Amino acid sequence: MLSIKIYLLLAQNNPEFQILSDVPFGNILAIATVISSIAILIYFAWKTLRTSNAFQKGVTLYQQEDYKGAEAVFRQVISFNSTNDMVHLLLGDALRQQGKLEEAMQQFQEVIRRAPKKVDAYLRLSSVLMQQEQKEEAVVTLQQASDLFQKQRQPQKAEQIQQLLSKLKQKNRG
Repeated sequence: MLSIKIYLLLAQNNPEFQILSDVPFGNILAIATVISSIAILIYFAWKTLRTSNAFQKGVTLYQQEDYKGAEAVFRQVISFNSTNDMVHLLLGDALRQQGKLEEAMQQFQEVIRRAPKKVDAYLRLSSVLMQQEQKEEAVVTLQQASDLFQKQRQPQKAEQIQQLLSKLKQKNRG
């Protein structure tokens, strides 16, 4: 309350403050809140734009088969937003293309841990497991993917995986 009285005294003796003294305190608070909110929105818009541009650059590098460059950019995007599952999947793909199978596996497992219904992560993980000659683990992972497709009401995709599983089981026997 004392600060408001000092402010009003300053406003009476200084014409620059005279304009503000005519504005109710509630309005000044509302204006400050709106300005703060706009500043926060601008910050998040800038952050989103930066992340989006980096993501697009990573996708472009991946499509150009510059997997090392794509890896670097996807890691940068993850540093901006570590919860983007698509970026983790693409980073895993870039790592797999470079033969960094353990690191790729970690990315796919991270997505499965965070989003256990994301079938793409299971499919990519099973692919890496097959490359590492871990056929039993790959079969278990593919079965999980098939089960998820069934739960997500995508029986055709589940059937495709079941056919693949049958072929894998025949190869293991033969």
